[in-house]
Amino acid sequence: MSFILKPVDTVENISPADFKKNYLDPRKPLIIKGLTKSWPAREKWTTEYLKEIGGDLEVPLYDNAKVDPSKPINSAVAHMRFGDYLDLIKSEPTELRIFFFNLFKHVPSLIKDIVLPKDLMGGFIESMPAMFFGGSNSVTFLHYDIDLPHLFHTHFGGRKHIILFDNKWKERLYCIPNATYALEDYDVANPDFDKFPALRGVEGYEVFLEHGDTLFMPTGMWHWMKYLDGSFSLSLRAWDASPIRKAQSLFNLAIKGGLDSVLKMALKAPYAQYREKLAVKRAEKALAKGYPKK
Repeated sequence: MSFILKPVDTVENISPADFKKNYLDPRKPLIIKGLTKSWPAREKWTTEYLKEIGGDLEVPLYDNAKVDPSKPINSAVAHMRFGDYLDLIKSEPTELRIFFFNLFKHVPSLIKDIVLPKDLMGGFIESMPAMFFGGSNSVTFLHYDIDLPHLFHTHFGGRKHIILFDNKWKERLYCIPNATYALEDYDVANPDFDKFPALRGVEGYEVFLEHGDTLFMPTGMWHWMKYLDGSFSLSLRAWDASPIRKAQSLFNLAIKGGLDSVLKMALKAPYAQYREKLAVKRAEKALAKGYPKK
């Protein structure tokens, strides 16, 4: 069994006016298959090329395990030479992944290989092009980005399975209080509705990205990702034009980021257990009240 999932609209290209009217303003996801056709990166960025330009860098690695309550979120489980890691994900299945890696900081010339889609919208954070790598079987837990950007997420070298939810469903998704991620005790790809009844009836989107595809994810959209092949992605981030959204972003960074990390480190397991129980209580309450209202 699964959530109620529908496909994301897919276009080859789109005009700025249509993008704004149909996707940016209503905050609706979109796959743009032709966005990267003019990018040198589309053909140039292979694992062999990335090994040549950054293979000696040491990178932090993450796995599919549930977050340790005694550590800040996104704590690395190991470190490895970048080149060795790229060899690993191309040779065998592995849960290990690289999270939010700014390779551009180490190799500034990489910026010449991409084109920010400024014709579609403004607000791009040019200093923060982030790369994500994963072996087949690696999973990114269900969350939304704490700073609330719009994302243009382009995939390279394989396939990626993505499930998306509008932010209005966050209580029903068992959102951890004072955080931007969900309870990690259920399988997003195959949820147990008997154990987690608030998930039944939740609506979302399902995406399968291939090499060169770009997924537009609006601000606040929840996403779960699984690498079907050893491959990698690039996320370009852009601020929402709304001053209210920018204020929410700053609040999240200060409270849901800073304060949450301090409390986790200080209170450890009891704090984590309390928040998980509260997430369940809030999800069941939202289900009973029929939230979100249609």
